[in-house]
Order: sequence, then C-alpha cells, then structure tokens
Amino acid sequence: MPDQALPGPPLRVLVADDNPVVRAGLAALLDAHPDIRVVAQAANGAEAQASASRARPDVVLLDVRMPGTDGLTALPALARLAPVMMLTYSREPEVVAEALRLGAVGYLVHGEFTAEELITAVRDLRDRRPTFTASAAAVVSHAAVSKSAVPRSVSECVSESLSVSYEPNEFSSQLQPVVAQSSTARSAYAAGLHGRDRNARDFGLSSREVEVMDLIAAGMNNRQIAATCFISEKTVKNHINRIFAKLHSSSRSEAIAYWLGTAHGGWNR
Repeated sequence: MPDQALPGPPLRVLVADDNPVVRAGLAALLDAHPDIRVVAQAANGAEAQASASRARPDVVLLDVRMPGTDGLTALPALARLAPVMMLTYSREPEVVAEALRLGAVGYLVHGEFTAEELITAVRDLRDRRPTFTASAAAVVSHAAVSKSAVPRSVSECVSESLSVSYEPNEFSSQLQPVVAQSSTARSAYAAGLHGRDRNARDFGLSSREVEVMDLIAAGMNNRQIAATCFISEKTVKNHINRIFAKLHSSSRSEAIAYWLGTAHGGWNR
C-alpha cells in the first residue's frame, strides 16, 4: 500500500530519547516522509521541555527512562504544549498507567511495532488519536475493567487503536542495537516475556533480575543492558552473578536455556 502522506504543511515532531542511536534512527525514519519533519531532538526531559518551547512541535515522542529529568517528570509540561506519545522500552503496567494519567495520548513499546505502524501512529497523534502496542493496550484494557486511574477517553479508544505486532521486529533492531539482531534471539525474547511470571516464581528472581534476564535472553550485552535499565555496568554484573547463582548456570547460553525452558530435561538442579 502506498504511503498515505498528510496534506498541508509537514507535521513537526520532537524526539526525546537519551540514546543517540535511537534519536538518529527515528529522525532518519520520520524525515524520510515528506509530510513529517523532526524539528528538535532532546536527550532528557529538561531538554525536551526547552526544545518544545522553542520549536513548538505538533507532536512529541518521549522516552521514559532518561538521565536527569525523566520522561514522566517532563510529561505534564510537554502535554500542555503538544500531544505526547511515549516511545520506550518501559512496559511496566504502573509506568504505562502513570504516563496516561499524566497526559500521554499513546504508548508504544519498542519491539512491538513496525516502521509503518510508527508512521501511522505519529500522523494520528496530531489529531490526538491514541495508539497503543500490545503491552500498553493490555494495561489500558485492565484499567477500564477495574475502573482505575487511566483517563476514560483513553480507555474508550483502545479498541479503535492501531493493531500492532507483538513480536520484536526488524525496525526496532535498526533503531536500537541493544535489541537482538537475529530472529532466534528476538523469538527468545518474546518467549521470555511470556514466561517471566512463571520463571520469577520458579527461580526466585527479583523484578529487576527478571528484567535483566529478559534482556540477556534478547541478546543484549552488559553495556546495552546498563543503558536500557539506566544502571551501571557494575550493577548489571552484580545482577547477572545473582541470576546465574539462582539459575544454577555458568554461562549466558545456559541461563537463557533454563530461563526459556529449553534446557534438556528442564531445570532440575
């Protein structure tokens, strides 16, 4: 299907993400469409607020975890200037709910959408039509049933939101090298997410250790995990040492096998 460019002046976009590779990848992708123009980039929430005040974007794409002023802290001020869509690796239900409560119009989790879906979501954002990937949509749907704090206007729009893919995809790998490059690793990552609650119980991992183990299963190295979780490499190594002890593993491949339930005979040590 041919690209459905919007009529009129280009859509002005601000991209806020602390990872320069992600920012550059997003800018290149968006600027390749004649009806979209990235007018500002920011590495944290404070820069995003300053850039938004100067550049007056039509829409804002905002990461959650950034140094200094994070995305959630900057969100209310940004939402007063332009529609904001979270574009992040953070899929925790409490983070999704808080972002929507603070004014985000949509929520996309890296690895759960294609390039085409992102472009459509950005275009829809100008008219405040919300878009959610699978992780965020599940949170909003649950909130609608439980009558929690997610805005009613958002929960009512979930069923009409863009249908997006759940499997990590090629686009997220192009934007962010911390996503596994092989299809095997990407499939392993998805399987790890599906089984994370069971695995956490079976192995006694903390919530942070579960997050780190999921990223190990995605094929990330220590530096990449540190950047994604916004912690030091030393802290990552400490988490991995504890994970290996709990999984009775001596290597990443062995830990991944037990974590995803693919080790011969299962985890029986």
